[in-house]
Amino acid sequence: MKIQATVLIVDDEAYVRESLATVLRRAGYKIRTADGSQAALQPGILEGLDAVITDLRMPGEDGLGLLRTLVEKEPGLPVILLTGHGSVPSAVECMRAGAYDYLMKPVRPEVVALLLERALSQSTMRRELDYLRSRGGRGSEARGPIGVSRGWRQVVEMVELAAPADTTVLLLGESGTGKEEAAQLLHGRSARAGGAFVRVNCAAIPLELFESEFFGHRRGAFSGAGSDREGRFRVAHGGTLFMDEIGAMPEAAQAKVLRVLQDGVFERVGESHPTSVDVRLVVASNVDLEAEVEAGRFRRDLFYRINVMTIRIPPLRERRDDIPLLAGAFLEEFAARFGKPVRAIHPDTMACLEAYHWPGNVRELRNVIERAVLLEKTARMLPSSLPFEPPRSGAGPPIKDLNLRGVLAEAERRTLLEALDRARGVRREAARLLGIDARNLGYFLRKHGLEKRGEG
Repeated sequence: MKIQATVLIVDDEAYVRESLATVLRRAGYKIRTADGSQAALQPGILEGLDAVITDLRMPGEDGLGLLRTLVEKEPGLPVILLTGHGSVPSAVECMRAGAYDYLMKPVRPEVVALLLERALSQSTMRRELDYLRSRGGRGSEARGPIGVSRGWRQVVEMVELAAPADTTVLLLGESGTGKEEAAQLLHGRSARAGGAFVRVNCAAIPLELFESEFFGHRRGAFSGAGSDREGRFRVAHGGTLFMDEIGAMPEAAQAKVLRVLQDGVFERVGESHPTSVDVRLVVASNVDLEAEVEAGRFRRDLFYRINVMTIRIPPLRERRDDIPLLAGAFLEEFAARFGKPVRAIHPDTMACLEAYHWPGNVRELRNVIERAVLLEKTARMLPSSLPFEPPRSGAGPPIKDLNLRGVLAEAERRTLLEALDRARGVRREAARLLGIDARNLGYFLRKHGLEKRGEG
């Protein structure tokens, strides 16, 4: 869906209001009108607005007074003033008061439309900047797709096919496999590449703050709301919203997100007028959402809504051909960041990296390389800088039992015990680490006589 901005036109002359409204509606804008400053400030009129075009000279409070009120009540809202009695001093006064621009009547409609487009573009950039500042100034760290393995090439091919379609994409994979990188690649290859890429971790937002974080709030809407705030959906308008760990979203919040996906509208906390957004949604999960639906923890209707195009990201242990490339890229990044002389990875070190099982996937590899760069004192990264032991040379101790089924069963049992240990007995977390759902975990525990281990 393509939903345009909402613009308020304020003028005491009806024909001016209606003629300008007609032109802008044809351009795709949603239009509200008011015959003066008093009408423009009535409850609900300013809610969900993207811009204001107002006459300067009007009965009662003039356009300059309205501008000053809007600057105080709606900071950041672009205001364009029109007048048939302009002068240089009045233009300077309007710009100093916070107007986006000042035009003399009569004005060609295409000029107003062009100026409005520029004002809205600047407003969008301001929202993106505010969002980046809220994240500590951190923008996208995507370096593009890195990998030569068959599994990663399949992911990139699926992304290339899905990107232009502007449909919702569900990314599935273990924690740390690179789901955010895939989402950034989707955004970058889409028609929305010029818009914002906004990431939100659903697991990190408490239920009581969910509406404010996602939809924004008005000043004074609740205790502590000292100023207006744009929500993540509004910041992502015209771009992509990446909702990571959507399986951790509380059920009450799931219903609100479903409504936005269905209607493209929402209300900020403390606001009754709906706001329209045009957002491409990419979601990710490291749990089996179908199992969550069956268990009653995830809404079936929301699952069907987001499960339009599914891309599975394989774990790093299944794409070991990518380890040298990823390790080299991380080495270059951290050596430059820390000003270290490390320029290469010793072959023995690379053998350690390729032999390790990487339960934390690409994220763990990145952290290991960062630590190693900090510790290394030579030009080549040595095995001593790694946080794990290098693999033993040779064939290792002889295997007593050569029965393949027995060996595999014992390995399976040890893996189950290791997962339960890392999950501190929490079966749901153990199932996530193993890449299976809770029902399958129950089957394997019964198979190995471990059903009494762990807790739900």
